Amino acid sequence: MTLAINKKNAILENIETLTVQQQDAVLEFIEFMRYKAQKQEEQVEEKQPISAYEAAKQWAGCVDFGPGDLGTNKEYLKGRGKK
Repeated sequence: MTLAINKKNAILENIETLTVQQQDAVLEFIEFMRYKAQKQEEQVEEKQPISAYEAAKQWAGCVDFGPGDLGTNKEYLKGRGKK
């Protein structure tokens, strides 16, 4: 807690030595940093796990050749899943 108070006091002391225009620039920078932090928090909240289907569904049906369904080659599928 002491470190935070010391930093706050150091910042305030330095700001008091700046011109009004420089103080405005510091205020704009602080607002930018707060906006940036808020956007990062929103991005973290938006990222939720999705299924493999959801990740790849944009490419579903993009191939114009081959079987429409992989289950059409019944000979290939014979014996699969059995030990």
